[in-house]
Amino acid sequence: MIYYGCDIPEELYYHLEYDTWVRFEDDGQATLGMTDVAQTASGKLLQIRFKAVGSKIKAGRSGATIESAKWVGPFRLPFEAEVVATNEASFKKDLLIANRDPYGQGWLLKVRPLQPDIARQDLLSGPEAAPYFQQRIEEHNIRCFRCVDEPRPSE
Repeated sequence: MIYYGCDIPEELYYHLEYDTWVRFEDDGQATLGMTDVAQTASGKLLQIRFKAVGSKIKAGRSGATIESAKWVGPFRLPFEAEVVATNEASFKKDLLIANRDPYGQGWLLKVRPLQPDIARQDLLSGPEAAPYFQQRIEEHNIRCFRCVDEPRPSE
């Protein structure tokens, strides 16, 4: 679903408070990233510091620290997980990749849920999350965009 330029893919799951999207993979892992609404509200990304592969992170704790033009803060995990991969290499090549492609090339972490039976407990499906995002977009006058600057390596 596209609403005021903001993409809310129906096939993903969302943690509304953390502005996180989750795609559960067939191998039991999950890929996570910032929602389109979050990347727009944050502005251009300036730096991301990832937790190390192998780190075990409790639900609600940070898997990365994001610094943007408007915000510095944690990228929180919606469930307890072990980090199996980060997208650090892509961000080194193009720091704005999450601003350009938040649900594709701009993913942040791949994790293995440590309690897979309850990993979806605090998540909403795309169709369930859509009304929340629509309301938030309207209330905050958000208009999603994709950065069009040339790729810039992080420092």
